[in-house]
Amino acid sequence: MFHTIPAPIQDQMRLLEEIDERDRIDGTPRLQRLRQIPIETGRFLAILAANTPPGQIIEIGTSAGYSALWLALAARLTGRKVTTFEVLEEKASQAAGTFKAAQVEEVVELIVGDAREYLPGFQEIAFCFLDVEKEIYGECYEMAVPNLTSGGLLVADNAVSHWEILEPFVERALSDERIDAMMVPIGKGLLVCRKP
Repeated sequence: MFHTIPAPIQDQMRLLEEIDERDRIDGTPRLQRLRQIPIETGRFLAILAANTPPGQIIEIGTSAGYSALWLALAARLTGRKVTTFEVLEEKASQAAGTFKAAQVEEVVELIVGDAREYLPGFQEIAFCFLDVEKEIYGECYEMAVPNLTSGGLLVADNAVSHWEILEPFVERALSDERIDAMMVPIGKGLLVCRKP
């Protein structure tokens, strides 16, 4: 399913992977780094998103667009679109360039702004990927979960790598009676939540 990635998408993925690797070792300031997911996380997200019930695919935290490219593969496969939110204008500009070069603009809508201002208007969310500043995970979660479809998923990144910050959020999700949740040891650790 995702073994043959179209060349324009694959080219952009490789470019962003190179930039991300360089950012992590050359002293690029934290907010300027891409801080994107690893390849195995991207593939896992695409597989999950492609197997969700009908509904919207959203991403909270675009950065330069790497994870959105993986979600775009699932969106194309299922005839949907990805709506992705980025609050930093510089990152959003990078992402817009990524989407144009990858030729995914028809399936990716980039919204420049704070996702928390838009989430109340999103109903029937089939898949939500959460990868923003860790301090707002809980707030985004509480806004997204009520709007998940039956069978919809919310996946939060960095659940292991940022445990010291995210422990209260993760514990809240694991004990939330509205969803089924578990930790998945892929990449930097994913919290996967499913609404029954």
